Amino acid sequence: MALATLTTKGQVTIPKQIRESLKLRTGDKIEIIITEKREALIRPISKKVDDIFGKLHVPGRKAVSVESMNNAIKNRMKAKF
Repeated sequence: MALATLTTKGQVTIPKQIRESLKLRTGDKIEIIITEKREALIRPISKKVDDIFGKLHVPGRKAVSVESMNNAIKNRMKAKF
């Protein structure tokens, strides 16, 4: 069993053996779920390229050229500054 201590700021350091077991790295997000028994479950939120591949695809939509994307970025940057 791994123990952690709650700081006065409400922060908890996840013990190394738990981080390694969950394959957590600096900057990773975790989800904390409270059960009906008032227990906390910690789940890593991981998005792999394979998980999100094709999410932006819209059937029937015409492909946008790299030149068009670059122009849109330039125009947006000009508008901000």
